Amino acid sequence: MSNNGKDRNYRFETLQLHAGQEPDPTTGARAVPIYQTTSYNFKDAQHASDLFGLKKFGNIICL
Repeated sequence: MSNNGKDRNYRFETLQLHAGQEPDPTTGARAVPIYQTTSYNFKDAQHASDLFGLKKFGNIICL
């Protein structure tokens, strides 16, 4: 973990989150980004077709 040239005594909780990570040299980001994603199961192809065709209410995602 980068300490910017200063000696620091980080607590265990902080080390659990940040130990071994260096800031991104391009963006300066401190931690690995978290991408919030999910996926869904469909009963069959017709079920998926109905959802994407908005014939039935349910969870879908279009990117």
